[in-house]
Amino acid sequence: MSETRSYPRDIATGGRTFTLRGMSDDDKAGILAFARALPATDLLFLRRDITHPRVVAAWLQNVADGTIVSLLATENGAIVGCATIVTDPLSWSKHVGELRILVSSDMRGAGLGRALAQEAFALGLEMGLGKFVAQMTPDQQGALAMFSGLGFRPEALLRDHVKDREGQTHDIVILSHDVARVAAQHEAMGLNEAF
Repeated sequence: MSETRSYPRDIATGGRTFTLRGMSDDDKAGILAFARALPATDLLFLRRDITHPRVVAAWLQNVADGTIVSLLATENGAIVGCATIVTDPLSWSKHVGELRILVSSDMRGAGLGRALAQEAFALGLEMGLGKFVAQMTPDQQGALAMFSGLGFRPEALLRDHVKDREGQTHDIVILSHDVARVAAQHEAMGLNEAF
């Protein structure tokens, strides 16, 4: 998965310890249990419904093919978070990676989402990605604040872009992070030397 980052690896955040590791075929049942325990609104920004076994099987195939990189966060063996980088090496946007972060409801506020996003971002940089995007519903204030804190900026609002299981439409916010632009801004402000 990475030349410089090793997994499994323990991380501590919010007074808890989580194990980060790559996703494998053995995780199908655990992923389904994790996804089915999430609030339905947490899944709306995903292109597919990961509560279905067929969708998870396709996801695992994409991991095996290398078009998706997925890290799992576990606590006591249970999946409590997931970070995914989706790329399309055959498209005009092969330099862009979409970050998808999911954290179980009872782990929110412990800093796990931020830790997963930072880890996925670092992996994406190692993969040579020059731009990252993330999307979510506007009511996911915690996720919006976390991505903004990582240097992501709003790029688009897609009104009534997704429908939930009850047929209600929801907006999607798209945030982006241009690696070279942010690095140039940090350089201009002298932040590179400060960090």
